Amino acid sequence: MPTLAGTRDGVPLIDGIDKVTGRARYTADLDHRGAFVGRMLRSPCSHGQITRLDVERARQLPGVVAVLTGEDFRVPYGVLPIAMNEYPLARGKVRYRGEPVAAVAAIDAETAERALSLIELDVRELPAYYEAAEARAADAVRIHDDKPGNLEREVHHTFGDVAAGFAAADLVREELIDCAEINHAQIEPHAALAEFDPFTNRLTMQSVSQVTFYLHLMLARCLEMDESRIRVIKPFVGGGFGARVEVLNFELVTAMLARAAGGKVAMELSREETFITHRARPQTRIRLKLGLGRDGRLRACECEVVQRGGAYAGYGVITILYAGSLLHGLYDLPAVKYDGYRVYTNTPPCGAMRGHGSVDTRHAFEVLLDRMARELGLDPFEVRRRNLLHAPTRTLNELAIMSYGLAECLDRVESASGWKARRGRLPHGKGLGMACSHYVSGAAKPIHWTGEPHAVVNVKVDWDGSVTAFTGAADIGQGSSTMVAIAVAETLGLPIEQVRVIAADSATTPKDNGAYSSRITFMVGNAAIDAARRLRGMLTEAAARRLDCDPADVECAGGRFHVTGATDRGITFEEAVKAALVDQGTLTVKGTFTCPPEAQGGKHRGGAVGSTMGFSYAAQVVEVSVDEDTGQVTVDRVWVALDCGFAINPLAVRGQIEGAVWMGMGQALMEETRYLNGMPAHASFLEYRMPTSLDSPPIDAQIVESIDPNGPFGAKEASEGALASFAPALVAAIADAVGVDLDELPATPDRILDALVARRRRQRLDAVAGGGR
Repeated sequence: MPTLAGTRDGVPLIDGIDKVTGRARYTADLDHRGAFVGRMLRSPCSHGQITRLDVERARQLPGVVAVLTGEDFRVPYGVLPIAMNEYPLARGKVRYRGEPVAAVAAIDAETAERALSLIELDVRELPAYYEAAEARAADAVRIHDDKPGNLEREVHHTFGDVAAGFAAADLVREELIDCAEINHAQIEPHAALAEFDPFTNRLTMQSVSQVTFYLHLMLARCLEMDESRIRVIKPFVGGGFGARVEVLNFELVTAMLARAAGGKVAMELSREETFITHRARPQTRIRLKLGLGRDGRLRACECEVVQRGGAYAGYGVITILYAGSLLHGLYDLPAVKYDGYRVYTNTPPCGAMRGHGSVDTRHAFEVLLDRMARELGLDPFEVRRRNLLHAPTRTLNELAIMSYGLAECLDRVESASGWKARRGRLPHGKGLGMACSHYVSGAAKPIHWTGEPHAVVNVKVDWDGSVTAFTGAADIGQGSSTMVAIAVAETLGLPIEQVRVIAADSATTPKDNGAYSSRITFMVGNAAIDAARRLRGMLTEAAARRLDCDPADVECAGGRFHVTGATDRGITFEEAVKAALVDQGTLTVKGTFTCPPEAQGGKHRGGAVGSTMGFSYAAQVVEVSVDEDTGQVTVDRVWVALDCGFAINPLAVRGQIEGAVWMGMGQALMEETRYLNGMPAHASFLEYRMPTSLDSPPIDAQIVESIDPNGPFGAKEASEGALASFAPALVAAIADAVGVDLDELPATPDRILDALVARRRRQRLDAVAGGGR
């Protein structure tokens, strides 16, 4: 197993002091001197034709410097090259309540708001559909003219002989599981600061984006500018979780306002506007059928998924594919049939959220598997063990499994929770439940295919011995910059304090695709190690010249270069740098990483989605108390183990595991986005219920290290794998505590009480029927 000097207990994040002292500058904290204020006018209805949009009175208002409508944007945008059907401001038609239709820039916020009030907007309303079933009705009006049935994408995959699998099963069961739409609820609201220099025709954009490269692309596309004249800088970001893995309308509007005004424009969205911009996990209905043998072996799986995608494409094509592809990769499944439907509705667009595409289907799978194990009298842990994979292997849909630590994860949480001794022996109202989950370590094929490496890192060393790593990777709180610093420092044999990281500035750092699908540790980590190794090679050759020996005899460790076996013959790192600079000057080396071909997925349509270099694996046990009088569920304790390959920074890994548990707890217990005539009913932190410190259970987070052959030092992802197992473990724990099975998330008190009342009615009916006999 690898060992990283000085990091086995973990190191604090290198930007942590800036954050806790308030020195960190987020987008809203940037220098706004001389900036005009941007604001957007939003649609008052959910679906309709724009019959009149008159902005002349707003343009004439003193203090207004720019006014835009959809006619100012000739080109649509979107995160996927094959699904660009959205304009930054609506053109001709509005498709959800709150969609931006016009924008202004003014000398101050009061003038900007006054200008919005002077814009005259008339919309001829069309039928609006807030549920997927309504939008799919035969007589439903098309939300997009080119999408009959309001289907964004349908997916149909079959692997193995599903019918034979069900025929061979001793128990076949089917359930319908509903998961509510939820929001990222990140701390920082959306904001952007754009500055256009009319003399040089250059644009500088700073925003909350997780994907500076994609933002750069879409700015060039929608503003119809030369890419070389755009600079995108990522400030500190106050949380993302997928909220910012798409380019968002306000970013493009802010940039266009800056160009129209010939200066600097700042736009800060309110919390309500941030909720309306949305891009989170869609409402999902899953019909799942499983076949199980008495030996606990899975025989077949049939899954139908319907997602309410909202008004525009966003990540929808990918999300509906992930929901099916990641049925595989966790257990050994001999036959799987998947049917997926992504449906357009007149609600804010959904997108990617932590555990993208996999969370709801994994919840349904684990819930049904637990119920079937109970029916057959099998222990849930043993059922999982009888369906384990054995790495290396490939799944039916051609996912490559190179390392697999789920067995140890199961052992860890079973032991720590006292499962065998306590399961079924707790007082009524208290229960234990378990579940498993997994997630990808980066998508094996990038969204925008260019043929370039998946990641590039530059490392520079100069006369003072300082080492600087340049990466385009966006640190949004997950600690990716710290990971890069550790990778470079360890490879060069230096303390981490000697490495500086400069990240996410398109003018100075190499391109990176961004923070999504947990790609940064695997891809950028490998690129950082590659760069550091190249630099170490150059310094080793320079040290060998100084030491008058063969470079093969020089070792690098502890900040020194010395001859193997001769500890008295050596030079410092700084001396080696000075020797290497002779005749060359400043040294800059490039490291790259490209996903190996064996991890790039199958040849079937959509086969690249779900393909990855390495999966993380998690097992989780949740203990709850349920109050049958109020329906209130309290999470008493959580035990979770995650196979992250190798923990480069254990302190950060444990933090990420705990964060995944917390986000899973929010979705499982309380988070839900509802709409009233198309308007979000929970568009503030007062109404949108999410876990606080008062809901915090003790979390026993354990790290399992399986060592992935392709990972940096053997590492895999650490932030998403544990998320999807919380909700099914909680539902199983509720069933253990009070004997009710829940088919809807979140498990709110009203749903608990409804289930308890329904159970009592069934018991009374059974008693009456029994008495009649």
